[in-house]
Amino acid sequence: MFTDNWWINVVTLCTTIVTITYYFSVSTFKKWEKLNVSYIKPIPLFGNFLNVALGKDHPLEFYNKIYYEFAGHRYGGLFQMRTPYLMVRDPEIINDVLIKNFSSFPDRGIYSDFKVNPLSNNLFFMENPQWKTIRTKLTPAFTSGKLKVMYDQIKKCGEELMKNIDKNLNKNDNEIEVRNIVGKYSTDVIGTCAFGLKLNTTSDDESPFHKYGKSVFTPSLRALFRELCLLITPAILKVVRVKDFPTAATDFFHAAFKETITYRLENKIVRNDFVNCLMQARNDLVLNTDLPKHEKFTETQIVANAFVMFTAGFETVSSAVSYCLYELALNKSIQDRVREEIQLKISKNDGQIDHTFLMDLNYLDMVIAETLRKYPPLVILFRKASQTYRVPNDSLIIEKGQKIIIPVYALHYDSKYYTDPEKFIPERFSVEEKAKRPSGIYLPFGDGPRICIGKRFAEIEMKLAFVEILTKFEVFPCEKTEIPLKYANNVITLMPKHGIWLRFNRIN
Repeated sequence: MFTDNWWINVVTLCTTIVTITYYFSVSTFKKWEKLNVSYIKPIPLFGNFLNVALGKDHPLEFYNKIYYEFAGHRYGGLFQMRTPYLMVRDPEIINDVLIKNFSSFPDRGIYSDFKVNPLSNNLFFMENPQWKTIRTKLTPAFTSGKLKVMYDQIKKCGEELMKNIDKNLNKNDNEIEVRNIVGKYSTDVIGTCAFGLKLNTTSDDESPFHKYGKSVFTPSLRALFRELCLLITPAILKVVRVKDFPTAATDFFHAAFKETITYRLENKIVRNDFVNCLMQARNDLVLNTDLPKHEKFTETQIVANAFVMFTAGFETVSSAVSYCLYELALNKSIQDRVREEIQLKISKNDGQIDHTFLMDLNYLDMVIAETLRKYPPLVILFRKASQTYRVPNDSLIIEKGQKIIIPVYALHYDSKYYTDPEKFIPERFSVEEKAKRPSGIYLPFGDGPRICIGKRFAEIEMKLAFVEILTKFEVFPCEKTEIPLKYANNVITLMPKHGIWLRFNRIN
């Protein structure tokens, strides 16, 4: 039987719960005011992140808006849900964070529970000192000598790409969705050159490597939910245990790469590629009995680094080549100039297309650089302070553990640095024009010690694709070409909502 004042107890309990919830929702919001840092006024729980959380805005719209609200400031504070971030927009401070004072900001600060997500325990997510250890072991896979050896393998994948384009043109009245077809090419290249796997993805529409590679980057409610939990408090993820990537994809890649390494060990196969570096790292860091326990790696960490190299290599190249073809289709005079340079250099090189020839395509270099300015692989970079750091010539003290955002996309489109930023102007990246700009404002691959390890490999892969395509086809917009492109929300990369459709006309 209820007592006469039962309802008072219920109201008291509800009031207490609401009060505690509200306090939790706003408890971090005094951060920037206390440090006298300009900031965007937050709302309870969501901070400044509401429209992204609801799927209304793409993250780049969110970061761009904040970037311009801090115009005239070197940095500013924002809140992604409850989590306070410092957005750095001054090139000098960006250089300090990424390069000059890297020792104070060596980590990305992107949380992952490695017990739930063992394949996330890789080069991208790892923190010092493990990150530095594995980076040192894997860097030899991408030396100039190794890249030259890989050239013939990449060229064979390029030949398969052309066969696939021909096949698809016959089916679709000369119109192709280029992201899908180039994605198969990049899957074959990374599989062949880095892992010694002949995947035949280009001719196999059911390739599991391509299928699961795509699924890792496909927007999903799971990924959005995970991100929101993380930004409220990482403690939630320890309870709900949401995975970073689709289970089917991680299971497939774990089995595939473990099998590859095991097969090579059992058959004593040695190749000068990425897997060989992983196997050497395994010998040095996993099997070495002389290493102290805290310095040892696990078998799963070796496989995790195979996973990140494959998925990152697949997505970055397929997106960059597709966006570049899109811009060349819309800017025919630039496309013609690229083709003329290629044909001229081929004639001067006795018809030979080799590694040295690719390195001599200077205008194509500028075209690729401008593509990566307009369509960077990531719209922002994350860093975390590993120690208290005083910003030079400034009163700001960045506390240990503070998370930092570097707004790559916004910097790439700032008219202060790039006149008419919406226009596709490769000449921005001539030697003379680059010398006029400060460093720290062009970051498609990041910069400093944590710059993308596969940058040069990706550039060779892209250039060979363009040589193959542009010497055989002219590329044009078609009825399905979306102008301007719309991006899918709920993903931090630039993923076109409706693909990239172009028309290919054969050159006689």
